[in-house]
Amino acid sequence: MNAVSAALDDKAIATGPAGPLLGDADFQYLRAFVLEHCGIALGDHKHQLVQGRLLRRLRALGLSSFTGYCELLRRDPHSELGELASAISTNVTSFFREMHHYDLLVDELLPRWLHEKRREGDRLRIWSAGCSTGEEPYALAMVLAEAIEQSGSKVDARILATDLSPQALETARRGEYSLERLAGISAERCRRWMLRGEGEYEGLACVHPRLRELVTIEPLNLLHPWPMSGPFDAIFCRNVVIYFDQPTKQRLFRRYAELLPVGGYLFLGHSESLHGVNDQFELIGRTVHRKIAE
Repeated sequence: MNAVSAALDDKAIATGPAGPLLGDADFQYLRAFVLEHCGIALGDHKHQLVQGRLLRRLRALGLSSFTGYCELLRRDPHSELGELASAISTNVTSFFREMHHYDLLVDELLPRWLHEKRREGDRLRIWSAGCSTGEEPYALAMVLAEAIEQSGSKVDARILATDLSPQALETARRGEYSLERLAGISAERCRRWMLRGEGEYEGLACVHPRLRELVTIEPLNLLHPWPMSGPFDAIFCRNVVIYFDQPTKQRLFRRYAELLPVGGYLFLGHSESLHGVNDQFELIGRTVHRKIAE
């Protein structure tokens, strides 16, 4: 048993049919911790959700109470941060989700960028911030690779993919997906960019090595200092800020603006908006924003 849980009086631990119960004091601590370290605001109505989501972490860590889990966070907040954030947030993603964003890239942005950067050595950079299990950056890599081939460009093109969740990043690095998760990819692109597994990998497909060449996957907490200095031609931050409170959103979008040149693009999720949050961008399409001011 973990030393933290061993020190607790098990008789004093409230339990239910599924395991230990999350007391109000521990819930308030977790709310404050998550807001400070992740920018995620948890309302009172999230009490049961947090309890249910974190029960698996307690079992994995050998802890018998939420008090023990809170003590672990107090002692070493960073070791568990990614697992905690992954547990309480919902990672919903798919290949070519919100297809109108990819249509804009294919029809307008990528051809223009590759023409403007046609000199060898010029850089093209896209950031997938909150990449989850990798479907978004690999879909971006598909359209980028196709555009490069069509243009014959020798541009130094890369996609940075970051997330806080260790489990999501592990899946993204493997680049292996069940065949059911390929539903958003056209048949032509599936044949070109996804390699079907055989034997023990039957029912799976992995991304083409060419896509791996274009994508760099790294852990990153959006609230912490960023190691990259930009500039990026486009930043995709879709279905991420829905969890953040207003001050965190304002800080985050200011930081995104710092890494984009005037004319750079910010792509948000279908339920997200910059209205009343940031005035450095103009809305040019459905959840597509272009930087207009320094």
